[in-house]
Amino acid sequence: MHRCVSVTGFFDIPPDPDSLRTHAPGPSGSLPLTDDILKSWSSGDLFGLTQSVGMGFDPRRVLGDQYLILSTQGGLRENDGTPLALGYHTGHWEIGMLVRAAAEQLTRRDAVPFSAYCSDPCDGRSQGTQGMFDSLPYRNDAAIIFRRLIRSLPQRKAVIGIATCDKGLPAMMMALAGCGHLPSVLVPGGVTLPATVGEDAGKVQSIGVRYARGEMSLEEASLEGCRACGTPGGGCQFLGTAATSQVVGEALGMTVPHAALAPSGGPIWTQLARDSADVAIEMVSRQLTLSEILTEDALYNAVLIHAAVGGSTNLLLHIPAIAAAAGLQRPDASAFREVNRLVPRFVDCLPNGPVGHPTIRFFLAGGVPEVAWHLRELGLLRSNARTVTGMTWDEILDQWQDSDRRRFCRQRLAESDGIDPEDVIVPPQRAADKGLTPTVCFPVGNLCPEGSVIKATSIDPSVIDADDVYRKRGPARVFTRERDAIAAVKGQTDRPIAAGDIIVLIGRGPIGCGMEETYQITSALKYLSFGKQVALITDARFSGVSTGACIGHVGPEALDGGPIAKVRDGDIVEIEIDRRSLDGRVELIESADGIPAEQLLRDRSPHPDLRTESNIPDDTRLWAALQRVGGGAWGGCVYDVDEIIATLQAGMEARKKQPSSATG
Repeated sequence: MHRCVSVTGFFDIPPDPDSLRTHAPGPSGSLPLTDDILKSWSSGDLFGLTQSVGMGFDPRRVLGDQYLILSTQGGLRENDGTPLALGYHTGHWEIGMLVRAAAEQLTRRDAVPFSAYCSDPCDGRSQGTQGMFDSLPYRNDAAIIFRRLIRSLPQRKAVIGIATCDKGLPAMMMALAGCGHLPSVLVPGGVTLPATVGEDAGKVQSIGVRYARGEMSLEEASLEGCRACGTPGGGCQFLGTAATSQVVGEALGMTVPHAALAPSGGPIWTQLARDSADVAIEMVSRQLTLSEILTEDALYNAVLIHAAVGGSTNLLLHIPAIAAAAGLQRPDASAFREVNRLVPRFVDCLPNGPVGHPTIRFFLAGGVPEVAWHLRELGLLRSNARTVTGMTWDEILDQWQDSDRRRFCRQRLAESDGIDPEDVIVPPQRAADKGLTPTVCFPVGNLCPEGSVIKATSIDPSVIDADDVYRKRGPARVFTRERDAIAAVKGQTDRPIAAGDIIVLIGRGPIGCGMEETYQITSALKYLSFGKQVALITDARFSGVSTGACIGHVGPEALDGGPIAKVRDGDIVEIEIDRRSLDGRVELIESADGIPAEQLLRDRSPHPDLRTESNIPDDTRLWAALQRVGGGAWGGCVYDVDEIIATLQAGMEARKKQPSSATG
């Protein structure tokens, strides 16, 4: 039996009956139409002018050049900046300020600004929840929406894309790259500042597991959980996926110089939006399009700078996706491996060490231009590549080195934090002596014949052998659901995870659940006292702030026939990661009772509990199937439309040839 909710007032007379109008006078003035416009323009272009003045725009200005500002803005702010409706995260909370600054500058230049939004989720907020099943698929969907919005404003001259975080920013770059025939400028949304006292936004995500293990009190957890974000806007304070995506966007030449990682909400940050509006207008004037910027050299520079800064492994998914959108050859694991062997890491920024400075210090130490300058000195940067400013990297760096901006920022870092800029962006010849090692390693072995990835630089130095090699041999603890694995890490099961264990988490790739992040586990292993004695192997992916002996992107994934599906509790697994050569292997050695790996991998069936997540959304299942045809995780999890169409056609033809079932 259903009960009606008793609420009065639904059918009362409105408080002010006279306010209910049935007509209004409409805008005053007239459109500046001409004989040619009326005869040659489409009805849509003409009606667009009507819509513009209907929103209150001055009819005398409607024929100005149209510029589209796309953003990932989220939430609703009061006039004083306080929340009226919350956004999902700080990364899109202040984006509206950048939109406003860009729009005001366009207006000053007699252009007609348009603004549209597609907000983005927070990977931190969705860790360990069903929301993570939508995280990576969202990126492709948002890129599609952004591209559709661009095409739906037919008379736009250029696009300014403003975004900050893990999925919204890669989606924006994919969208702009996919509309490369247009002039476009990317505006990174900046970073939040670290709290003066307290934990950073990476460490604070482990308060639950540290409390559960008795390593912090309720009072400590409550305090640290409250104060981690020093300011209300911007991406997190570490060089995770959000910050790395900003760095990569600038490395690709899509931004104005020294744009990545600026402090959100400050004047130096809003100036970037005004400068970007000016650059967009200049690109239109020079007929410079983004396809002329996104070249093979630009893509190489992005991979190079990613290696030099020690960026997030998630960019192994995003850089190929941007390349595919731009019509360039997607860099594969071997391309990343080659570059990582070529260039030393010389940026000391969270979550990497040895110190782990917050991103604002990286920005003040010189950010991307400083890194690019060092790479040019090493003869590695392809400095003839152009940027959206029209200048090549050579021209930018020639100005950068003696600029007032560089001098001011580096001096500000020394005065405010007492930090030598060269301790953050370390001269490459001194980097190895200070304990900085190369970043990304791609282990292979009988558990990952297609490869895997580990951020080798983030393994705790105390478990590295004298020859700079990480070696671990131990029993497997196999899980098919992340929630079961984190319960064991928290000590909430009959068999808690202990020092020496190797966690094997399977069925968490694209097919299994949308390729979720597993930062719940990796953060726990970093901040628990015994965590450095535990390793993790999974077909899932990691947060950009993940650290430790964590091996992800295992291919093939368990549900796609990967041998990792055959591992059982107690099997002996061996890991070896050479942090100098960036060689690595992940091997099943034998079962607990001594049966050799060759026999196990030949004769065993997949794990009995292995299956697609029961509550995976249908649209994520569709995304998983489509990206699999497009090259899978190692191809950037993007859609290869021609291959998908060909596969569907082949499938339909094959089904036509199948004999119909008998009836009657």
